[in-house]
Amino acid sequence: MNTDQSTELQISIHPQIDEIPTDQWDRLVSDHQPFLTHGFLAAMEHQGCVGETFGWLPRHIGVYDDAQLVAAMPLYEKHNSYGEFVFDHAWADAYRQHGLTYFPKLVSAIPYTPATGQRLLCQDHRREELLPMLVNTAMHLTTQLGASGFHCLFPMLDEHRFLQQQALITRHDCQFHWRNEGYRDFEDFLERLTAKKRKNIRQERRRVTDSGVTLRRLDGHTASQADWQDFTRFYDRTFEEKWGIATFNLPFFLEVAQLIPDQILLVLADLDDQCIAGSLMYRSDTTLYGRHWGATRHVDCLHFEACYYQGIDYCIEHGLAVFEPGAQGEHKIARGFRPTLTRSSHWIEDPRFREPIAAYVRHEQGAIGDYIRELETKLPFKDG
Repeated sequence: MNTDQSTELQISIHPQIDEIPTDQWDRLVSDHQPFLTHGFLAAMEHQGCVGETFGWLPRHIGVYDDAQLVAAMPLYEKHNSYGEFVFDHAWADAYRQHGLTYFPKLVSAIPYTPATGQRLLCQDHRREELLPMLVNTAMHLTTQLGASGFHCLFPMLDEHRFLQQQALITRHDCQFHWRNEGYRDFEDFLERLTAKKRKNIRQERRRVTDSGVTLRRLDGHTASQADWQDFTRFYDRTFEEKWGIATFNLPFFLEVAQLIPDQILLVLADLDDQCIAGSLMYRSDTTLYGRHWGATRHVDCLHFEACYYQGIDYCIEHGLAVFEPGAQGEHKIARGFRPTLTRSSHWIEDPRFREPIAAYVRHEQGAIGDYIRELETKLPFKDG
């Protein structure tokens, strides 16, 4: 461990999260955010979902006071931009055009997971002391590794504001989130929509029912190994169809189901005595996160039912405030999801690139703002 003599705190860079005690890490996680749990991050490392193969090398920061973890940051050394959902290909091209290398870079994020959450974990009563230490450590490690920059993706709003104060460059994007306005049930939610949108949703749900499909909602306790085998097959099929890379795998899903069983919502669809499709979501105390979908047979509107309407229904039943179904998708607006600003923060090590990149994101912010304002005119709610 490296010791900061001025504060008597110890700072370590961990290439494996298992070097950090599970209970100490999880005590710093607010709202039981599923992707920040020690178990979720460890399962990715145990089952080969991160590492050299995919270009996500763990470099987690731990700050210790008398051997007790008081602050932490999930952090990865990246040798590509895969699985980040904050696209910086133009930045990498600019470096290449100047004969420079953009990789490696340091990224604080949850791999393959564009969900807003904690990035600067610390004891609440010591935030003023510990937050600068985390950011300074990330910057120092950036320089030490010869990396091009430090990037904090999808942080909480208060964390983002702190990073702005540290002169990190702000970047904006748009996702589509559903908000629970205290709905009594799904019909109460539908009653808040215009007649046309309400009718469309009812028709979509009826098509699934009329097809003969039945749906099962499972968690980590009730899903069997056969259920996870089916879902993994659907998950792999999605990536095969999109020419992508399936980074998660059956051992990962089984391990996560065992470690955070109460935070899993697995929706499986059955037809003709066969499981034909599934969606996987995770929950915190306040938020549902949609993550993965796949199917081996096409049923009209089943994707909307399994990925959106089941999630909305679940949020209403369990009193969750927000449903984040994943990145992109303007079609979500017609189904009650609102355009929502997301943020990321960036520190560029080379001062020659800071202002050009800052100018780039300022222009981008204006475009994103215009985009969101335009989309807000298309909301399906009676009150607009």
